[in-house]
Amino acid sequence: MLVRQILKSKGSDEVLTIPPDATVAEAARILSERRIGCLVVSRDGARPEGVISERDIVREMGRRGPECFAETVAEMMTEAVQTCSGDEQADDVLTRMTEGRFRHLPVMEDGRMVGLISIGDVVKARLSELAMERDALEGMIVGR
Repeated sequence: MLVRQILKSKGSDEVLTIPPDATVAEAARILSERRIGCLVVSRDGARPEGVISERDIVREMGRRGPECFAETVAEMMTEAVQTCSGDEQADDVLTRMTEGRFRHLPVMEDGRMVGLISIGDVVKARLSELAMERDALEGMIVGR
């Protein structure tokens, strides 16, 4: 299965972004309100400059306390953003995410962000694929 197919199955290509000069408190509020795990840090909404996740915020809050909420997103974000294209295979992306220990991946086409996939999106798509394969094999065995 291709990343493009996973994006299509999500039903929305919206990528929530936050500017690097926003506060961590603002990022936490958006993450909580939208019930999502990360925001892509971007000035223009098209090119990722970083990613800030709930894990990043919790880690720093545990280390330094609530004063970290006053910092800017740029001070806390992960700058080395991994991306993928819509033409990549889901299994390859899943391997990268697992080995890199990150859960979200911006999808890029022609230098612009066209979506965001999570490890949950990839696992869900793979499980669906496996269920279809199982059903096809059962049909062949039973003669349906």
